Amino acid sequence: MLPNVLQPPATDHIPVLADEVRDLLAVQPGDTIVDATFGAGGHSARLIEALEGNGRLIAIDRDPSVRPYFEQLERQAGIQARLLRGDFAVVLAQLAGNAVQADAILLDIGVSSMQLDRVERGFSYAADAPLDMRMDPSADVSARELVNERSEQELATIFRRFGEERYARQIARAIVRRRGERPVERTGELVETIKLAIPTPARFGDGHPARRVFQALRIAVNDELASLEAALPEAVRMLRPGGRIAVISFHSLEDRIVKRFFRDQERDCVCPPDFPVCVCGREPVLRLLGRRAVRPSAGETASNPRAASARLRAAVKA
Repeated sequence: MLPNVLQPPATDHIPVLADEVRDLLAVQPGDTIVDATFGAGGHSARLIEALEGNGRLIAIDRDPSVRPYFEQLERQAGIQARLLRGDFAVVLAQLAGNAVQADAILLDIGVSSMQLDRVERGFSYAADAPLDMRMDPSADVSARELVNERSEQELATIFRRFGEERYARQIARAIVRRRGERPVERTGELVETIKLAIPTPARFGDGHPARRVFQALRIAVNDELASLEAALPEAVRMLRPGGRIAVISFHSLEDRIVKRFFRDQERDCVCPPDFPVCVCGREPVLRLLGRRAVRPSAGETASNPRAASARLRAAVKA
């Protein structure tokens, strides 16, 4: 068991579905683990316990603020460990291109608790802050630029596509009207605009009225769905035969991408159905570890409400 000092403070991050991830990835001594969304290191700390001091961790994250967490874990873990900064799709492709192989890969998709809880990052609709939402603070485009520079049609498309927002058109129109008077600079201003744009009953319905718009902007700013689609095949390319991949997603758009990719990789023959015999010779690449996504238990959701929407899917490479 690793020292408790490796467990990140609860105020920063509580790893979601940590026991389930550990069980599905089935890490063994000597394995190479890739934590492609390191965050505060909660999942990594649990996974490397199984290495028993013999193995390697490759941590990936685009957020530079994770480095102190990584350095703390590295000091205590007693294994080889590297932190690679960047979009996981890009870094995984580089690793796979250099013939680096892994036995276990974890992708924990979306914004982390430590990003949400740091008001100055501008991810949360619950506190007033500069409108930002960049996972990599050095990235060129923030939520401020999107909100103040995209057309009404483009904003409505973002809100509808990435947030599945019912009132996308009305909210986009209200934003354009407001920014005509002065730029929308802060999260509080955006929340106020959203509330005024939607019907009164909708302000008291399913969750916070700004939740879907903030989700949509965050996904658009960080190009999250395209990154996930690009990362999945690179992660599988890195896996050794018998290696395992686990993906935690937090909304239906992400989960659909993962589910579709895993099922496609599980298929063998892709010949047209009217062919009498298989001529493609395709073999399955992955075997699913369970047909349904794993959900948090009632106990976990009670102790960590942010876990409620989590979905975990896993597969093993053939």
